[in-house]
Amino acid sequence: MNSDGKSTSRDDVKVRKVAVVGIATALLLSACSSATDSASPSSSAPTSAGSADSAVLSFDSVAMDSAVSEKAEQFREIAMVVMITTPTQKYVNTWGSVREGVNEPPTLDTKVRVGSNTKTWTGTAILQLVDEGKLAVTDPVSKFRPDVPNGDNITIGNLLDMRSGLYNYTETLELNRALDEQPERVWAPEELLAMGLSQPPYFAPDTGYHYSNTNTVLLGLIAEKLDGKPIQQIFADRFFGPLTLTGTSFPANTDTSIPTPYADGYTYSGNVETLGEGKQALPQSRLDAIAAGTERPTDTTMHNPSWTWSAGQGISTANDMATWVKALGTGSLLTLATHELRLNSVQPTDGEGSAGYGYGIAQMGPMYGHIGELPGYNSFMGYDPVNDVTMVVWGNLAPTADGFAPASAVAGALVPFIYGKPAQDASDDIADTEDANGEGK
Repeated sequence: MNSDGKSTSRDDVKVRKVAVVGIATALLLSACSSATDSASPSSSAPTSAGSADSAVLSFDSVAMDSAVSEKAEQFREIAMVVMITTPTQKYVNTWGSVREGVNEPPTLDTKVRVGSNTKTWTGTAILQLVDEGKLAVTDPVSKFRPDVPNGDNITIGNLLDMRSGLYNYTETLELNRALDEQPERVWAPEELLAMGLSQPPYFAPDTGYHYSNTNTVLLGLIAEKLDGKPIQQIFADRFFGPLTLTGTSFPANTDTSIPTPYADGYTYSGNVETLGEGKQALPQSRLDAIAAGTERPTDTTMHNPSWTWSAGQGISTANDMATWVKALGTGSLLTLATHELRLNSVQPTDGEGSAGYGYGIAQMGPMYGHIGELPGYNSFMGYDPVNDVTMVVWGNLAPTADGFAPASAVAGALVPFIYGKPAQDASDDIADTEDANGEGK
């Protein structure tokens, strides 16, 4: 369930405990639990890297490798990639194989579906349109979409920061049943929006937080209307080209392929069976079968992701996600005033001390970024602008049989190896982000 107590479904663009608010909590929680997790740093006292007042520690790569391997094996991952950079250090771990039955380790240029990390593209495109004077965050949604119920009282800002109250279409039984029965189905954005708008809202605008993909699909449609081009062209022109993100793409709704080289995606879970509060983990009988090796995961690689559209349809690599999240955290794609507006929009998702969410961006401790998950893939990206730290993690079996988001959990487990005092805040916030955003669905 999310921070509002609403039951959630299971994938990245759906809304689950593994999304944006969970990122923050994960950072905090894993740091807090590291002593009993055996993912804690080695007993030798860590030293600071860089200036005397730097919050960044010297990396213990041996201990970090051990932490990644332990988590990857615990979660039965097929492959995982971790990259952490600071001004003076770089840690890379490419674990496992890109698919079952072969020995092909992933690389920093291996492509995966990045789920709700796509929301940061949509949010940044909207904020660039703000810079261009084509809309304002205070504009009512009715100005662009008169068909949205109560649209006179829902602002563009409410859509960006998940405070519109609009129902999350990925929590509907209709969608989840269709994803199980027809994973190849092509979805049109207007179909997705209609599902969300047909349900009663969670609350009045700007009176609560509820992670909803309906918000981001609506923002994608508004961006297309104002920019006069398809969303994939908007992303290519505004981001992929200028930042030279050669491994990043937004496929057509009919295209289920991933450009090579890529990692296959796997999951043990169906959509309907994990829909609702308390159903993230599989029944014990299934867990026993998985442990015994008599049940194998489903290959979801070519399942059509069009049900996520501008909220989660993107493809990228660890290298490109690192470039993107640094641009996101520094505001290099926005004017200074609009970047500050974005950072100032961040509010706690579940009371003081929880992870924050703002205009298409999550804050997890000192890091800004997002989390993404689709059936088969989970990814985390974060950038700390104060210490110039970038962290990207992805795994290709998600969610785990126990209901965990593997990339977020690994990111949280590695925070203590990066920071001194800020470690707990970051780890808990990663976990909070994951919880607050549900499965990204």
